[in-house]
Amino acid sequence: MATVPSELSSATARSAPATGPGPGPASEPPRIVPRRRTGRRLSAAAALLVFALVLRSVVLNDAFQWDVVGRYFTTSAVLHGLLLTLWLTGVVMVLGFLAGTVLAVMRLSESPVLRTLSWGYVWIFRSTPLLVQLLFWFNIGALYPTLGLGIPYGPELFSVKTVNLLGPTLTAVVGLTLHESAYAAEVVRGGILSVDPGQTEAAQALGLGRLRTLRRIVVPQAMRSIVPTAGNMLIGTLKGTSIVSVLAVHDLLYSVQLVYNQNYQVIPLLLVATLWYVAVTTLLSAGQYYVERYYARGSSRDGATGIGRKPFHFTKRRYMYGG
Repeated sequence: MATVPSELSSATARSAPATGPGPGPASEPPRIVPRRRTGRRLSAAAALLVFALVLRSVVLNDAFQWDVVGRYFTTSAVLHGLLLTLWLTGVVMVLGFLAGTVLAVMRLSESPVLRTLSWGYVWIFRSTPLLVQLLFWFNIGALYPTLGLGIPYGPELFSVKTVNLLGPTLTAVVGLTLHESAYAAEVVRGGILSVDPGQTEAAQALGLGRLRTLRRIVVPQAMRSIVPTAGNMLIGTLKGTSIVSVLAVHDLLYSVQLVYNQNYQVIPLLLVATLWYVAVTTLLSAGQYYVERYYARGSSRDGATGIGRKPFHFTKRRYMYGG
């Protein structure tokens, strides 16, 4: 039987038209048509329409008196109240998390006395409203008129009147710190418990002490779970400092109240405070995003969004040649 040369068979194969499974030639793959999402587009259009109407009513409504808002937005009284609010927020968060870390370690201790005391502290300060706590500390002089230091059953070294010791600002710092430390203790405890116990066991096998294991091994890994909740607490504390206005502390809200009690421009001055709270909260949220991304290094996703990380794939060439 005669054989066809290989050159002739390959030329014939190149010249022959490619046929598909159907009756006609398969010159192009079938075109993929995206699914029509009419409901999603209509809902998005309706939401944008409602947002535009609300924005138009706010911007063009003369009752908001935006000219008055702009005039008082950067006055010295408002800026002084803003600085005190930021200072109060920073001090309360630092002291609250320091005390909360100690309470969390006590709660995780093997001593039943330390665990009970920590649990009781968290239970008391999470069960009472913040306003009640602030009013209680503001009137602490009725229970303890003087505070002193001396030898038990012996002479008193010195004493001071509570009214002179605890002013409105210090009372706000003490009340807010004790309140925030109870919540911070649960945040830190939850972050520590989120770390795999095998990490602690490996550190103990290497001969690391308990404190060093907590500081170098457990806490850096727990920060991945602590930071998001701590960021929410920071924003909540910033807004929660407005409650100290009942103690006549010159924070942002109280400073605004002093101004509109004189000129009776209530709505514009409340808008001034609102805009400052929104601006500071936005900056804190942006900072929280970058802190979360920093502590999310080495995880499967970058923070909560996965932005900025490229997946690593082992290609065939890298696998075969190690390239």
